[in-house]
Amino acid sequence: MKEIIRHKVKHNLERLTISIKWVIFAIISGVVIGSIGTLFYFCLDKVTRLRAENPWLVLLLPLGGLAIVGAYHLLHDEKDTGTNLVISSIHSGDNLPLRMAPLIFGATLITHLFGGSSGREGAALQLGGSIGNEIGKLFHFNEKDKHIITMCGMSAAFSALFGTPMAAAIFSMEVVSVGIMYYAALVPCVIAALIAQSIAAFFGAEAELFLLDNIPAFTAGSGLKISILAALCALTSILFCVLLHLSEHFYKKIFPNPYLRILAGGCIVVALTFLAGSQRYNGSGISLIGPCMKGDVAPEMFLMKMLFTALTLGAGFKGGEIVPSFCIGGTFGCLFGRLIGFSPSLCTAAGMTAVFCGVTNCPITSLLISFELFGYEGMPYFLLTAAFSYMLSGYYGLYHSQKIMYSKYKANYINKKAQ
Repeated sequence: MKEIIRHKVKHNLERLTISIKWVIFAIISGVVIGSIGTLFYFCLDKVTRLRAENPWLVLLLPLGGLAIVGAYHLLHDEKDTGTNLVISSIHSGDNLPLRMAPLIFGATLITHLFGGSSGREGAALQLGGSIGNEIGKLFHFNEKDKHIITMCGMSAAFSALFGTPMAAAIFSMEVVSVGIMYYAALVPCVIAALIAQSIAAFFGAEAELFLLDNIPAFTAGSGLKISILAALCALTSILFCVLLHLSEHFYKKIFPNPYLRILAGGCIVVALTFLAGSQRYNGSGISLIGPCMKGDVAPEMFLMKMLFTALTLGAGFKGGEIVPSFCIGGTFGCLFGRLIGFSPSLCTAAGMTAVFCGVTNCPITSLLISFELFGYEGMPYFLLTAAFSYMLSGYYGLYHSQKIMYSKYKANYINKKAQ
């Protein structure tokens, strides 16, 4: 009997020690990575304002591209696969070098300063993941613990940049393996996300928030309309993923040399900017969402944003795809709402949620981020949106390293990579 009690006490002490360890390292990650993420937020805001005040800077995009390729070459990171490498490091323990952090930091700023069409979450995940992994190395974590601290870093950086700690905490656990959640990382990811968001807020980083006007009462008819939108957004998300991957493939096929590739890509984006007659498709595209909330949209907007983003990232410029996916979903949703005469602001929000879910295969994160961005009043609509988009978007995704562990249609284990 004494032996059993001693054994239980020993195991309980072990669990307590591990719990304390993760609370401590979650706080460290939240403070360190949250601070760096906050700095990145303000730097990104600064270069975006600078470009808005000096539209001619877009002409220097090809030269900015050469600087990016040169920096990656200088630090011997030419084969960098970005967020795919972060996800792969959690799956298989692939090396995640610390140099990824300053490279993606600088390269994303250059891309945005000169008008490349990209987001910021790619930088957040790579910044947070590489620094988190380095913390694990510094304290001699084993392989499994390094995976947790990497996810912890991803959550912290995502939260600092977006101001959405709920979604940030869950996203890093959900995006790696679809159908399996890494619940061992829940407490550290939650703590790191909350601390990072608090640091960002303390220094004045503003969280994204969109107010919805006149949300219609949820009925069978309105539910059907939003379900149709979700299905169309799922197809839109597939188109976006395919376009991104095809763009990268064709660029590499036509321009094997990375310097020529990014130079050509920069020139193409500059030419398209002049053809579009404005720079509204350059940068992240977040500025397009506000007008959509009021029903102000042009039919071609979602396609143009897709094209700009694919041509930018496929050429080798840096950033991310998630904020552009919000823009694509928002503009498509607003267009749908106007065409059928159903609450353009709600359709904008639902479109953003649906396309985000379709490209990331993360329904829980999608639901949480919709609450944080738009409030809880539209909950039934967001719930339907995330569910249908997840089911109908197939096995496509932004990240080839993402694993689909279980089928979306049957209770089958499939273990395949996203297309």
